[in-house]
Amino acid sequence: MPSLQVDTIVIGGGLLGWSAAYPLVRAGQHVAVIDRADEGHATQAGAGIIAPGMNIHDPDAIYPLLEAAIDYYPTIVELLTEDGESNTSYESVGALFIARSDDEAATLPRLAEQMIARRDSGLGNVGEVTLLDSEGAQELFPPLGATFGAIHASGASRVNGRVLRESIRSASQRQGAQLIIGEAELRSVGESTVEVRVGSTQVYADSLVIAAGAWSAELVKRLGITLPIFPQRGQIVHLDMPDAYTGDWPIVLGYWTQYLLTFRPNRVVAGATRESESGYEVRLTAAGVKSVLDEALAVAPGLADATIAEIRIGLRPYSPDRLPVLGSVPGYDNVFLCTGHGPSGLQLGPFSGRLVAGLILGETPAIDIEPFLVDRFTGELGVGI
Repeated sequence: MPSLQVDTIVIGGGLLGWSAAYPLVRAGQHVAVIDRADEGHATQAGAGIIAPGMNIHDPDAIYPLLEAAIDYYPTIVELLTEDGESNTSYESVGALFIARSDDEAATLPRLAEQMIARRDSGLGNVGEVTLLDSEGAQELFPPLGATFGAIHASGASRVNGRVLRESIRSASQRQGAQLIIGEAELRSVGESTVEVRVGSTQVYADSLVIAAGAWSAELVKRLGITLPIFPQRGQIVHLDMPDAYTGDWPIVLGYWTQYLLTFRPNRVVAGATRESESGYEVRLTAAGVKSVLDEALAVAPGLADATIAEIRIGLRPYSPDRLPVLGSVPGYDNVFLCTGHGPSGLQLGPFSGRLVAGLILGETPAIDIEPFLVDRFTGELGVGI
């Protein structure tokens, strides 16, 4: 049976997995990334909104991680550029938080104050915060219908998840990372050796990163750990507007859970559903697509004549407390988790991967990772392997 010896194995070839592999190979490690290449990876369910100041659904415990993740984006973009990846798709375009009723409009001044306070306390990607009337919002995002007011945050950014993941993958492989396509079977974990089988190949390493998204829980079972990560399906509709340049239109958010954002030259992305009872079914549904289009057209009726260019679907790895799972597995100092980011994977993913890589390299984390450790779910180990 053929075998391969590396320093670190990363299970999962999505944004999180490659974001962990990249700093490791830059530090001189030999890394193997094992990817089953499933349909429905979480990147498919993410639009790429990097605007934490406008997210009203985030738990308070996540803000130190958010602040560090936003600060890391310019760093990884610079590193990727140095490594020959000129197109990361990361761009600041601003964001609109719109009110759709008088009651929502009444909350905008207070929400703007909160955004400014977050910015002044160190949270990035907020920029100048301005209250706008309906006409002002429409000037920035022409397809919008009449609103009851909006907040504009000039520093909000966006990123195309597919493009960013491919940039990180390409740079990692150029630095020597090996990609193995296949099903990873965790065979054994010792104090200094991890053994993973992929088909007929045995891969040995000092350390292991499990970044398999919604499928991470199955791998962790082999370690005697019950990880309450579950798949949340997201369906996203991509529209083309050939008669309009959408490249500088802002992200559109509000008190509902869906959004609009754009990419050059004329793409508008509408989404996304949050289907927590989907299981692992990677399929489009009539109700899901309808809900996305209904919300998009209710907010921006000017999109009615847009062409449906593509519909994407993915499974987000969701945790019950809406916080990611980062750090080592109790009882296994050389096995690390990087999963559970839910709808925030594109926002938090690059830094989360860097944080876990730093743990492997013996670095002190830049933030307190206690809120994100797996032992917040379980204090006891099973039999393990």
